[in-house]
Amino acid sequence: MVTVLDTSSRPKNVIRHPEKINRPETPRLKKPSWIRVKAPGSKAYSETHKIVKENDLVTVCEEAGCPNIGECWEKKHATMMIMGEVCTRACAFCNVRTGIPDLLDKKEPENVALAVQKLGLEHVVITSVDRDDLDDGGAQHFADVILAIRERSPKTTIEVLTPDFLRKNGALEKVVEAKPDVFNHNLETVAAKYLTVRPGARYFHSLRLLQRVKEIDEQIFTKSGIMVGLGETRNEVLQLMDDLRSAGVDFITIGQYLQPTSKHHELVKYWTPEEFKAFETIAYTKGFSMVSSSPLTRSSHHAGEDFVKLKTAREVR
Repeated sequence: MVTVLDTSSRPKNVIRHPEKINRPETPRLKKPSWIRVKAPGSKAYSETHKIVKENDLVTVCEEAGCPNIGECWEKKHATMMIMGEVCTRACAFCNVRTGIPDLLDKKEPENVALAVQKLGLEHVVITSVDRDDLDDGGAQHFADVILAIRERSPKTTIEVLTPDFLRKNGALEKVVEAKPDVFNHNLETVAAKYLTVRPGARYFHSLRLLQRVKEIDEQIFTKSGIMVGLGETRNEVLQLMDDLRSAGVDFITIGQYLQPTSKHHELVKYWTPEEFKAFETIAYTKGFSMVSSSPLTRSSHHAGEDFVKLKTAREVR
């Protein structure tokens, strides 16, 4: 049973928008032509938006300002963000609000399952904010959502994109035991950048989390993603690839960091499409079964199509 830690001594409903957190302003680079995308507005996009709102759902597509929202929602693909809109951490790259979250919505697993059924999804991605205020980090809630989707849409494949469950003993096991088809946890950046980019996380803990999934259930595909443009070097990215392969990770995604506001972490460089293609080639040579590497790659972008390719790659072996 998930319980909420006592927060009675702290101010309630303290919500900070990332751009209002006390960080120095940094310059914002002009976007190159290969980053620009068409504004959303199709009929199918509107229908997806309606289903999301009718079921009181939160999507990372909206909260994180994903550049691919128009394309994905037009195809009725949406990444559901569970456990609220407020995160307990304040990562320097992220545009999700920070503060003290509300209690978990007990109706959310069924609402998510209903939306998946209405959208007719063949593959769904479920992610969340960090919930360090919960004694299991929200792991049981993830499991409840998975089970609710299985009940309503047994043919739908399920991908979870989870927090790191740092210092939450037994939390990971709850999610894995619910048997998602894909377990995704993003490293986000190279080890040397964690102190400034993900100060609340630990690089080697995240690697161990992914490794542990395979130890519990080797049939679950594991996946992780990073952003480039935060000041990392090419060799640091290649080392991260080796670290992920050592943890048995099947699928890596590499995308361009886009600075939400001048208060977020500085965008140091736009990597070119050719450089992303080189990363893809190298990742395959290192043994990844599936690689998605491009300026607009995001963890959930084309997740359904990529899952089919990943499954096919396993069957061929």
